[in-house]
Amino acid sequence: MVKVLFVCLGNICRSPTAEGVFRFHANNAGIKDGFTQNMYIDSAGTAGFHMAAPPDKRAQLTALKFGVDIGELQARKVAPQDYNDFDYILAMDEDNMSKMLQNCPTEHQHKIHLFMTFSETSPGITEVPDPYYGDKEDFDKAYDFIDRAAQGFLKHLQKNHSL
Repeated sequence: MVKVLFVCLGNICRSPTAEGVFRFHANNAGIKDGFTQNMYIDSAGTAGFHMAAPPDKRAQLTALKFGVDIGELQARKVAPQDYNDFDYILAMDEDNMSKMLQNCPTEHQHKIHLFMTFSETSPGITEVPDPYYGDKEDFDKAYDFIDRAAQGFLKHLQKNHSL
């Protein structure tokens, strides 16, 4: 089983959107997720600002516009055990990647990547911009970046993990 964790700061905008979008693409490709399936997909934040809160309403509405329901997800903070448990830990930006690298045991640091590096259609873009303090267009832009990276990451997994 391949285990994937998407990470942003508060786990209410970018990372739950990434979790939902990636799950949507994986399921459409016939890859099911869950503890009894061939993939496990989750998201978390490097800060515990919004523990157990649902995703931001604007993120939910943006995702729903594209057929992705993230309304049942709940925010959580990255736990020390996550570095051991997950195969891929995908940061939405450099700041969160840096925070994780500081906390991650050396033997698991190879699992941490910038999510956008998997996008095949966004050369030079390395971060998903945080839409939290923005407007509808900022959430649309973040969704677009996440969708591009999710599709590229799915191709990466299919190529490298018999999925």
